[in-house]
Amino acid sequence: MIALRRADERGRANFGWLDSRHSFSFGQYHDPAHMGFGPLRVINEDRVAPGGGFPTHGHADMEILSYVLDGALEHRDSIGSGAVIRPGELQRMSAGTGIRHSEFNHSRQEPVHFLQIWILPDRAGLKPGYEQKPFPLADEPGRLHLIAARDGRDGAVTLHQDVDLHAGRLRAGDALTHRLAADRIAWLQVARGAVELAGTELRAGDGAAISRTGEIGISVPDGAEILLFDMKT
Repeated sequence: MIALRRADERGRANFGWLDSRHSFSFGQYHDPAHMGFGPLRVINEDRVAPGGGFPTHGHADMEILSYVLDGALEHRDSIGSGAVIRPGELQRMSAGTGIRHSEFNHSRQEPVHFLQIWILPDRAGLKPGYEQKPFPLADEPGRLHLIAARDGRDGAVTLHQDVDLHAGRLRAGDALTHRLAADRIAWLQVARGAVELAGTELRAGDGAAISRTGEIGISVPDGAEILLFDMKT
């Protein structure tokens, strides 16, 4: 079963310095039909103007991922982490018992375009934590790379939830197959370009909730960048 979430159906917030599209309910955007999917709670596609950003604010009991598509995102938090996240890297912040952080466009000239992803942890009250790693998507196109997983296997960042997050930069003519176990669900998010999923075209910003299917087949007509979440139901 596949349920599409088209880019132009998402919620939107525009504050001048921030243009954000919400796949699921977030902030002032509330849609009871789109409250998340499995443990996946937020996918926001954010564009932050040069010099703009989110001032210091708090989170608790959430796994928060930042995936930069263009530009650079600067991070600071209350546990002493400070870094700049660029394309080809993934940041994971475990809010746990409580963390305060800020996120700003690192550039005064260029916008930053990134996906902010929230995943519900498997338990409350975790110790706050931070992790950031590079992944060779550009060096190894045409396949899926495991970039986050509960056990941190194969060099992935560690998530406190039974979610395998795969990312791939795909070329025109590429075709992928992903096996989905019977007790698992998946979410496909197209970050750039276009793909075909079960004969249906998905373009940048589109998502798809996938369940009760043993195999996910993805073909690429003209290049794409995708995220695929493989999750316990």
